[in-house]
Amino acid sequence: MAIDRAALAGFLRLRRDSLQPEDVGLTRGARRRTEGLRREEVAALSHMSADYYARLERGDGPLPSEQMLAAIAQGLHLSIDERDHLFRLAGHPPPTRGGVSDHISPGMLRILDRLQDTPAEIVTELGETLRQTPLGRALTGDTAHLTGMERSLGYRWFRDPSTRDLYDPAEHEFLSRLWVSGLREVIARRGPTSRAARMADSLQEHSAEFREIWERHEVGLRPRETKHFVHPELGALELSCQSLVDPEQSHFLLVYTAVPGSASSEKLRLLSALAPRSLV
Repeated sequence: MAIDRAALAGFLRLRRDSLQPEDVGLTRGARRRTEGLRREEVAALSHMSADYYARLERGDGPLPSEQMLAAIAQGLHLSIDERDHLFRLAGHPPPTRGGVSDHISPGMLRILDRLQDTPAEIVTELGETLRQTPLGRALTGDTAHLTGMERSLGYRWFRDPSTRDLYDPAEHEFLSRLWVSGLREVIARRGPTSRAARMADSLQEHSAEFREIWERHEVGLRPRETKHFVHPELGALELSCQSLVDPEQSHFLLVYTAVPGSASSEKLRLLSALAPRSLV
């Protein structure tokens, strides 16, 4: 497939013009006169330089990689069909549909963009963080940048002991069983050649605890609504976790709240002072 630079440039401009700042979690300034988003805003949302993105819109940029296209598709809040169209215009076959996908639906992103004052994150069925609000990063750390199997909280749980420091020790045993149970269910859905299966093979090789729990063949465990965190700066936090599911993408939007007037509610207020104020 060959890149169609003119069509790619036109599609990017059209999608950028159709978005408003509030659509992507940005604040509209009082003096703003631009219709749609600015190029530099799309570039920031897509985690690339403004010059690189501007060249694509002018039709004289380099051939974008699949990773760059995926980032642009997410930054522009494209649907799956729009993402696939973007890939074809750039001369790449679109990603295979089905199974685990990193592409977050526009609807899920719009909800997350409106939760800037709340700890929240979007994760895959393997516990891989795709996107976090600033308070989400302040609560659990910046985990969206991780790569490979380490992206999965469940994988890190068994391979990196420091992962458990954020959680109440009284819940460690249950959480270990929960992760193994959930991974077994994902493998049953995705098959023996899936990423989930490769993750289980790796954990069986490197973790005696995982092997012992895996042999129980335990399934059906579900996360508890109340989570007990041990934040490195704020101490113990008791939070409710509500989830919104995107069944097509197998993504979960997790939102953490505290009972009004509780000690944890006050700590969440303090958490905002630790939150990085950057684009989600």
